[in-house]
Amino acid sequence: MGERVTARRPVVRIDDGRVSRTRDTLAAEEPMEMRVDGEAVSVTMRTPGDDFALALGFCASEGLVADPRDVAQIRYCAGTDPETGENTFNVVDLSTHSGRAVPPELRRHVFTTSSCGICGTASLEVVRKRLEPVVDDPLQIPAETLTTLPGTLREAQAVFERTGGLHAAALFTAEGELLTLREDVGRHNAVDKVIGTIALEGRLPASGHVLMVSGRIAFEIVQKALWARIPAIAAVSAPTSLAVDLAADAGMTLVGFLRDPRMNVYTGAERVLDHDGAPLVQPAAI
Repeated sequence: MGERVTARRPVVRIDDGRVSRTRDTLAAEEPMEMRVDGEAVSVTMRTPGDDFALALGFCASEGLVADPRDVAQIRYCAGTDPETGENTFNVVDLSTHSGRAVPPELRRHVFTTSSCGICGTASLEVVRKRLEPVVDDPLQIPAETLTTLPGTLREAQAVFERTGGLHAAALFTAEGELLTLREDVGRHNAVDKVIGTIALEGRLPASGHVLMVSGRIAFEIVQKALWARIPAIAAVSAPTSLAVDLAADAGMTLVGFLRDPRMNVYTGAERVLDHDGAPLVQPAAI
């Protein structure tokens, strides 16, 4: 399935007035239906690959399964190409030990697009889940280390290098070590893949770490990080107002416009250290 992350399409290329016909390598985008104990709960547009991690990360962080440890099996099931009849591997089912039904208010009633993590959720109150804050997480990270994360992320984006069309999310240590990176056409999908991967590896909760994303930070990304107990999020682009509000309420550190040597620290600046190892801003000043 490795080759399904990209697709070749014809293109007319114009370069300084010269016209040529060629084929371009693009990021693949296909629908994936997710089921819990055989019940369809959502369809998302994603880049094929790490599908089990995506399904587990999405279903766990959205509350569709109570605990990743309740998942007994993840498997591909019926999903066929209408022309060839071949399995498309686009339907993933999570079987749980408990077999509890998914609450109706959490089911998705429309497609989840590759750009939005909360489309179709019945209620904003359901979306803004009551998760415990991470204000006591001891993470501290030097500002100089933060400025290295975008470059490390970009260098590790193998499929982006070929297509230029994918987002990425990665989990870093406080020392700037890259632990897990996943790419996808959707920002929230990339985050779900990271969370699902560390859940499959038994590395939750992810306290003391930083989540780095390649695009903007929206509400649902902060919520997913909070669910995984990740105390800090950084991005090369801007956060939304709801993302900042949720991060502040949850005691999280949120960094936007992270481009060496600059950054905007919107919340939790007391975790970011200066050259001398002291917090850039004291907690009382936040």
